[in-house]
Amino acid sequence: MARVTTALLGGFLAFALAVPAPAAAGQVRAPAATSGVVRQRVNLAHFDHLFAEATVEGERVGVLRIYSEAPDYRFAIEPREGDACVDDVARGMVLLAAMPRLDPARLRQLDLLTRFVLRLQADNGYFHNFVWNDGRINREYRTSLAELNWWSLRALWGLEAALQKLPADSTTARRARQAADRLVANLKRDLPTANTATATFDGVDVPGWLPFGSGADAASTALLALVPHYQRTRDAGTRALIVRLGEGLVRMQAGDAQTFPHGAHLSWRNQWHGWGNAQAYALLRAGALLGRPDFTKSALAEVDGFYPYLLRTGMLSSFTLAKTGGRSEPRDVQRFPQIAYGISPMVLAANEAFRVTGERRYRDLAHDLARWFAGSNDVKRPMYDPATGRAYDGIVAAGRVNRNSGAESTIEALFALTVLQGTPLP
Repeated sequence: MARVTTALLGGFLAFALAVPAPAAAGQVRAPAATSGVVRQRVNLAHFDHLFAEATVEGERVGVLRIYSEAPDYRFAIEPREGDACVDDVARGMVLLAAMPRLDPARLRQLDLLTRFVLRLQADNGYFHNFVWNDGRINREYRTSLAELNWWSLRALWGLEAALQKLPADSTTARRARQAADRLVANLKRDLPTANTATATFDGVDVPGWLPFGSGADAASTALLALVPHYQRTRDAGTRALIVRLGEGLVRMQAGDAQTFPHGAHLSWRNQWHGWGNAQAYALLRAGALLGRPDFTKSALAEVDGFYPYLLRTGMLSSFTLAKTGGRSEPRDVQRFPQIAYGISPMVLAANEAFRVTGERRYRDLAHDLARWFAGSNDVKRPMYDPATGRAYDGIVAAGRVNRNSGAESTIEALFALTVLQGTPLP
């Protein structure tokens, strides 16, 4: 199974966000005082712009358009994939399920989005990812195969999130429970958690029992899905999966407070990339649920070491790590692109560290990281527009912003801003 290595790029919420003065060279930016926080409105208007009802192979469902292009934010289609996908619709389900209350219109949105994901479950229990704009399911392209891959793992998270808000006796909820349980049965069978072998890449030892062998990034998505599944079912096999995946994530940690990469969890093999770097967030969720202080300690080491390093020196997009003669050194360090999907997981982790420990410095750190969206970034320009609800698709190079605003960027930004207003993701 090939590993996919490319990130698939109303209502109002309130959150605290302020743009700080640039930090002096070599200094860690001081956290903003609570009294100095600026309150901004964040709206779901662009989310609603991306949402549409559609018919997928005979069933009425809800979709979120993947691509929305500046300047008029019309929709576009990827010619090999399609114009809506499970990966983004499942994100939308998590976002809606995080709302404290859903009015009838939002609940209908959630029901329709859930029906979309359910419709894309294949006979083997995994999920196809893309649909064409005429409602046909893309069953052939490599990023839409029904297999143990990112979109199937994110489908599970979306389904478990939706089940926390859908009426328990509804047809959609019943189908969602069956689909989620069937997928977890697949994961118990297909994840190589019984494997105890490790592999070495440029001197860096990594575990072999995660998705794709050492896919800590995909494993973090699996954990975020399995945690609510275990909370719902109390299934011993699900707990065992959480434990084993969490142990693998701990093994992917590199460096310490003094040594690069300062506690970051590598993403795959000896590589780290910003997109999908939810390892610390997932470990905090799993550690709190299962009472695993080793998971929590590992996550806090990244939050305490790596995130302040990035704030001090500038955000990174990716790097590889090589170890020779007992020394680790970064190679192929890339600063761009910087995208919402790279910033959001860090905001979620820092805020979750506050929830787990009660230490206010972690909430301050989460706000500091989130200021990337408000203009504390390489281009000194906001990457989120609270007037329209658009989150731009990224800083693609020095001085260059991609002002398109697709579903991934929009929802990942809203994830970060939602937790900052005190509402955890399901």
